[in-house]
Amino acid sequence: MTNVLVIGGGPAGLMAAIAAREAGARVLLVEKGDRLGRKLAISGGGRCNVTNAKPLPELMQHVLGNPKFLYSSFHRFSNEDIIRFFEGLGVALKEEDRGRMFPVSDDARTVVRAVVRHMERLGVEVRLHTPVVRILAEERRFVGIETERGEVIPAAACVIATGGASVPQTGSTGDGYRFAASVGHTIVPPYPTAVPITSDHPWIRDRRLQGLSLYNIELSIFRGDKLLTVEPGDLVFTHFGLSGPAALRASHYVTVSLREQPGAKLTASIDVRPDRTFEDWMALFKSARERHPKRRLRTELEGHVPDRLAAFVLHEAQVEGEVPLAQASHESLMRVSRALKRLAIPVTGTLPLEKATVTGGGVSVKEIDPKTMQSKLCAGLYFAGEVMDVHAHTGGYNITIAFSTGHTAGSEAARYALAHARTERV
Repeated sequence: MTNVLVIGGGPAGLMAAIAAREAGARVLLVEKGDRLGRKLAISGGGRCNVTNAKPLPELMQHVLGNPKFLYSSFHRFSNEDIIRFFEGLGVALKEEDRGRMFPVSDDARTVVRAVVRHMERLGVEVRLHTPVVRILAEERRFVGIETERGEVIPAAACVIATGGASVPQTGSTGDGYRFAASVGHTIVPPYPTAVPITSDHPWIRDRRLQGLSLYNIELSIFRGDKLLTVEPGDLVFTHFGLSGPAALRASHYVTVSLREQPGAKLTASIDVRPDRTFEDWMALFKSARERHPKRRLRTELEGHVPDRLAAFVLHEAQVEGEVPLAQASHESLMRVSRALKRLAIPVTGTLPLEKATVTGGGVSVKEIDPKTMQSKLCAGLYFAGEVMDVHAHTGGYNITIAFSTGHTAGSEAARYALAHARTERV
C-alpha cells in the first residue's frame, strides 16, 4: 500500500516525492499530464534557474508573499542544500548575475532528466495521464484520492503540489485550490505576479516602441506620488506595455496596489542610465554644446541611447530635437535630463493570470503548519509550492520556494504516514 501520495509533477511535487521516498515511505506521484517537470523544462528561458545563491537573509528579501511562513522550511532545506542536491545528481551548476544558478549545460532538460532518473533509482512510482477529481477525507483526516477514471487510491498522507493558476499549459490550472477548499481551507483569490505590465500611452498603443530593449535600467512604480518599488534590470517595450525582468518584478506592486485600490493612478518611471545623475546629463549636454555647437540635440542624444528611445524622450520632454546644440536652451536641456532620469509611462494594470509566470494568492498559509507544511484542518494532508499563498520575485526565488517546501512536505508526510502505519499494525 502507498504511504504517501503526491499530486503534481512540477518542481515542488518532484522534490516532495524524492524526500518522502528517502525518508522511507512508499510513494506514488500522480500527474495529470503526459510528462514530469514541464514547468522545470521552461523555467529560466529553457535553461532552468534552479535556485539563487544569495545569503539566506538577502534571499528572503525577495519573497513577497508571506516570507515569515517560509523561514522554517528555508532553514531546513536551503538554497545551499538545493545546490548540493543537484551537484550530487551530477548536474554541474554555475552562478550568473544577481545570484541566479543555472546548469552549466544551459539546458533545462539536464535538470529534469537528473531528477526523474533519481526518482526512478529511489523507486518512486509515477502515474502519468492521471487527473485527480477529488481528495478523500474522513473525520478531518486524509484517506485517499479518486482519479478521473473512478479509481480510489488509499494512502495515509498526501502532498498537494499542483502549482497555481499561471502558465496553464504546464498543467497549473488551479486544481489544488478545489482540493483544499473541499476540506475547509480558505483560498486567497489568485492574482497574477511576475507578469508584463500594461499601458495605454499613445506610443505604446501605436507600437512605436514595440521591441525596444533597454539594459541595466531602473524601473520605479508610483501610486500617485508614493513610490512603491524600484526594480533594476532589463526592460522590453511591447505592443501592450512593458515586459522584461524589471517589469516582471515590478508587476507584483501593480497588481497588489490595484487590488487594494481599484482605479488607483499608477505610473512606471524609467531611469534610463542609473549610473548617471541629472547633473551628469546636464554636464554632458553642456560639454557637447561647447565642442559641437552645430550638432543637433537629437543626434547628440542618439549617441547615448537607442534612436527610438531618444525620439520618445524628446517627445515626452516636449523639446525640439532638430535644434542645434548651440541654440538649445538651458531649460530644454533640463527637461531632457529629467526625462532621462524619470521617463514616465502610465500604467493601467497587467496581463491576466494565465499570462503570468507566477501566481499570487492560493491556499491560506494561516491554515498550514509552517514547520511541516501539514494542513491544520485535515491530518495527513500537506501542501508544497505555488498552490499556497507564497510567491517571490523572479530570479530563482520561486523555484527555491518550491524545492524547499516540497522537501519539507515530503519528509513530514513520510514521517506521519510511517507513524500511522506502525499504529495500525499495533
